[in-house]
Amino acid sequence: MRPREIRPGVYSVGVVDWDRRLFDSLIPLPDGTSYNAYLIKGSDKTALVDTVDPPMAEVLLDNLNRLGVADIDYLIANHAEQDHSGSLPRVIEKYPRAQVVTTEKCKGMLIDLLGIKADRFNTVADGENLSLGDRTLEFIHAPWVHWPETMLTYLKEDKILFPCDLFGSHLATTDIYVTDEGRVYEAAKRYYAEIMMPFRPSIKKHLERLAGYAIDVIAPSHGPFHDRPDFILNAYHDWVLNEPKNVVVLPYISMHGSTRRMVEYLVGALAQRGVTVQQFDLSVTDLGKLAMALVDAATIVIGAPTVLAGAHPAVAYAAFLANALRPKLRFASVIGSYGWGGKTLEQLTGMMPNLKVEILEPVLCRGFPKEADLKLLEGLADTIARKHKENSFAG
Repeated sequence: MRPREIRPGVYSVGVVDWDRRLFDSLIPLPDGTSYNAYLIKGSDKTALVDTVDPPMAEVLLDNLNRLGVADIDYLIANHAEQDHSGSLPRVIEKYPRAQVVTTEKCKGMLIDLLGIKADRFNTVADGENLSLGDRTLEFIHAPWVHWPETMLTYLKEDKILFPCDLFGSHLATTDIYVTDEGRVYEAAKRYYAEIMMPFRPSIKKHLERLAGYAIDVIAPSHGPFHDRPDFILNAYHDWVLNEPKNVVVLPYISMHGSTRRMVEYLVGALAQRGVTVQQFDLSVTDLGKLAMALVDAATIVIGAPTVLAGAHPAVAYAAFLANALRPKLRFASVIGSYGWGGKTLEQLTGMMPNLKVEILEPVLCRGFPKEADLKLLEGLADTIARKHKENSFAG
């Protein structure tokens, strides 16, 4: 994308990556992504907020050339992760007078990750201001959103917040601002679920702090910008602060049909009791969709056949993922089939120590489920429905 002016003297100079489909060799990108960077021209000084992923550095430098940028005074590094900071060495090479402005912790990380020399840095305190002449940048330290060194940058006169990864979405689009709220909501929720959800307590504090700022535009480092900030702020308030909903997430694997029969029966029993269920066959599931479902769920029930006396590896990974993402879950249980015995229950519950959940009575059966096993599933459905009602989880 070519540079675009988002306010007089404030330009988007980043890159849309239409074709990338995997991030960190881990996170699916079904809709591509962008690496947003912003040039701010003050009356006295010029600042570049964030850079781009290293393979896209030439596009960033070309955008700066298109704007006739002969000199940059400050390179604002909100976050050390390479999709934002990785092109800093190239930009420093082109603009040798530029100082890297960041937190003390980020300075150390950028020295380690990118080999930037220590004398190139200007570290700033939380709440510190930096004048560009007729414009002022304020720096807001935001540790653990989602790395320990992260900060946000606020352009006071234009009321623009540059929050780096916070409020972002992996979404390639030519739209500079949000136009399709439904599409962006889904992309932003996926982004929150996969990247931000483990840091809910930290994000909660920063949401409360940002309530004290007048914000006209939120310009994150991934995805389109928000010129109606309440859209994304309200979404984060729901995801971070609100109680979980009347939802059960049920990831499962079935090798010979026994566990699938139990899953289908429990789903029907829960639906009959007014509980919403999101069912995921882990042999074909997009794990990003599973992560998104966990954002709202009150309960997770894992459907697990036994393999070599333990849980099927795909189910074990789902338990590991839920534990790592730390959603707002309140209850958990396990259902499944085994041949001669094993430690599936102990293994799965032991893999989720980060989840502050009540473990509900599991239902494990030998072979194909029989009438007595189905009655136990009815009992589990009764328990889940009652627990959700007692806690007033919304439908």
